[in-house]
Amino acid sequence: RLQRRDGHRSHFGSSHSSSSHLGSRAEDSPSACTAALEPSAFTMGAYKYLEELWRKKQSDVMRFLARLRNWEFRQLPALHRCSRPSRPEKARRVGYKNKQGYIVYRVRVKRGDRKKRVAKGIVYGKPCHQGINKWKSVRSLRALAEERIGRKCGGLRVLNSYWVAQDAIHKWFEVILIDPFHKVIRDDPRINWICAPGKKHRELRGLTAAGRKSRGLLNKGRRATKLRPS
Repeated sequence: RLQRRDGHRSHFGSSHSSSSHLGSRAEDSPSACTAALEPSAFTMGAYKYLEELWRKKQSDVMRFLARLRNWEFRQLPALHRCSRPSRPEKARRVGYKNKQGYIVYRVRVKRGDRKKRVAKGIVYGKPCHQGINKWKSVRSLRALAEERIGRKCGGLRVLNSYWVAQDAIHKWFEVILIDPFHKVIRDDPRINWICAPGKKHRELRGLTAAGRKSRGLLNKGRRATKLRPS
């Protein structure tokens, strides 16, 4: 009886150990591993990964990339055309399409306060009352970059812009321009609204996203009119 009981117990023990072994195998299976991960990790596309990378600008990868790009941008002119956007996910979010008629320019703007324009260097009064430096601009530097490239490329229409890089002295923005006379643009019902004559120099009249933000039009609700300078 003792032998049979021991054998019976050993048999149950072996079955229990085999079941635990099978359980460990089931836990190590790919289906169990995928279930343990977050479901949002498998719904992220390529542009979503790029967006997450740009959110953490202090990471080692982004700091190294910023050093390389800042050095490259310093060697280029203040206004120059790009073959493709530096931030494709951001460009697509603000309206860029990889098709004919869409043009991207990179603009360099000096950081800090503005200086007062003095005709022929003639200033009046005492130096303490001249007020040449530290003039605060009502518009943002992004709106200023759009205005500069809009004057440079008068035949194109400014669609939108976004921040790219900055250092201690300058900021770089990429501006998306549209060719209103291109056949692809005129035949596209989603973008041919910008071909209208009333859309000329939108950046100079504060009609772009950066201009509307500087005008305080993005604020809604009670006392929002107090934030609007225009």
